[in-house]
Amino acid sequence: MTDLENRFHKDMINTYLEAKKIKYNATYFLQMVTEKGGYMAAKQLIHTDTPSDGFTTLWQLKRLDLSVEVLVLKPEHHPLFTDEERQICIERLRKYQYEV
Repeated sequence: MTDLENRFHKDMINTYLEAKKIKYNATYFLQMVTEKGGYMAAKQLIHTDTPSDGFTTLWQLKRLDLSVEVLVLKPEHHPLFTDEERQICIERLRKYQYEV
């Protein structure tokens, strides 16, 4: 795992902890991150045809700022993801009226 992937993994764990503070216990998300690593979990989550249940829950809670899609779009994570992957994230977020 590269240093950047390691930092991204830590950011994914921190996202889980932030969600927990708003009473959303994303256990499946944490399990995925723990088993696959944050980078590979993010890749899997963004390459789905429909948003994950966690994304939908965060949307319902008006906290898409805690979504993997927002995390992927942060400038510090830019080198980890392709333009196509970032575009998937942008389109998904816009579809749910999140200002990108």
